[in-house]
Amino acid sequence: MSTRVAVRKNSYKDSVRLLEATRAILGSPGVSWGWALMATPANLETLAEQGVSGDVDTAAANDLVLAVRADDDDAATAALETAEAALFAATTADGDDAVQNATDLGEALVERPDANVAIISVPGSYAALETHKALTAGLNVLLFSDNVPLEDEIQLKERARDLGLLVMGPGAGTAMIAGAGLGFANRVSAGPVGIVAAAGTGAQEVMSLLDRWGIGVSHVIGVGGRDLSPEVGGLMAESALRALDADERTKAILLVSKPPSREVAERLLKVPSKPTVAALMGLRDSLSTPDHVTVVNTLERGAAETIALVGGSAPDLVQGLAEDVAGLITGLAPTRRKVVGLYSGGTLCYEALTIATDHLGPIHSNVPLDKSLTVDTAKPDSHLFLDLGEEEYTVGRPHPMIDPQARIEFLERQVDDDGVAAVLLDVVIGDGAHDDPAGMLAPAIEKVTGSGAIVVAYVLGTELDPQGFAAQQETLRRAGCIVTETAARAALAAAAIALRDPALVAAEL
Repeated sequence: MSTRVAVRKNSYKDSVRLLEATRAILGSPGVSWGWALMATPANLETLAEQGVSGDVDTAAANDLVLAVRADDDDAATAALETAEAALFAATTADGDDAVQNATDLGEALVERPDANVAIISVPGSYAALETHKALTAGLNVLLFSDNVPLEDEIQLKERARDLGLLVMGPGAGTAMIAGAGLGFANRVSAGPVGIVAAAGTGAQEVMSLLDRWGIGVSHVIGVGGRDLSPEVGGLMAESALRALDADERTKAILLVSKPPSREVAERLLKVPSKPTVAALMGLRDSLSTPDHVTVVNTLERGAAETIALVGGSAPDLVQGLAEDVAGLITGLAPTRRKVVGLYSGGTLCYEALTIATDHLGPIHSNVPLDKSLTVDTAKPDSHLFLDLGEEEYTVGRPHPMIDPQARIEFLERQVDDDGVAAVLLDVVIGDGAHDDPAGMLAPAIEKVTGSGAIVVAYVLGTELDPQGFAAQQETLRRAGCIVTETAARAALAAAAIALRDPALVAAEL
């Protein structure tokens, strides 16, 4: 086994590029571990825990570090060279002319004077400055960065509103403007529905459902998870709703969020004049809204209600599902009563918590609905749903949408737990995601099903996505999964298995 490290002084790369480079390392032959990172104190501490030392000991926060552990020196060297090529190779534009990577916004605008969107992915403490620069240049912004102070977010969004621009974020991982996907996005057909989302995989789920059900999408505007809070007051959601209301291609609007401030939601839903659906996951209270606005509390219902507004209809989402569940639960041991959810999409994990809790009772999580139901307080027989994209699970490794390895490890832990009735998985495909997540997960799934538990999986994506929606579904079915048509139905199917109640899969949401 060989561990190699390369340090590039004063070579800042944003988190999107670092994720791409990490993915390149992990995809290289013979590699068991790898990471592309900036040498921040926290990252260096994680490297030390991995036993990496040497040149990194003197690295500074603006230095790029590539680290790899592989079968031998040749494999490690090759992986580092692959990562370097991914990070520093010249790109091409307009055919044959090579264009070197710009070193700042000014250089980028010289190369792309017609650009109207900047994607910013720098550490949160620097994000406000870079976003202000982009706004000054007249650019809309997709702010991918996390850890942006709340006061900075408010100031940026107030300025963007006054300039007639959008700040999508912070923490906005998904957007699609006029067919161009930004961040983690799915490939969908053009159509009449515009989406405003304060939830990344929530946006991906509804845009994918609409596409699969035959209705395309005009735009997807991500606004960041805090936008509908009382503090931010829906600053960008309001701008986005006004923009879609004025857009000729958009005939209906779908707003997606976790439960917002009631006051903010009621004010926002008076903004659009077009038919509008608000999918506010887990919402328990009724809202006062205009007659042309429908409020629902799951992503599935949000997509179904929206498609009805433009003359379409959702397909049968439960055909054969109750029979599949009934056939498998006959072989479950009586001790198997709990559900374990292992999610890569944070919004899907949240939606599943809201749905499954109604039937299973308390569910422990790293993102619990009840703050007392933490992972640490879970007992051996507790239901447990994990969002593996949260920071505590991604330090020193890529997001699980990019690298399924973390979920493989969690999956394999379920093999020895004879209390598990169902393991619940989302498989997110699309641009930015792993090339074949279902194929990577399949061997571990087979181990779990072979141990006596049932695996329920849902593929978030479309047939236009490079991984292929149907192909990913088929891989999971061959591995022994129950595969559902929506993320919501997967949560219901897992609850149905734990409760031995197949009819539950058709419950109204």
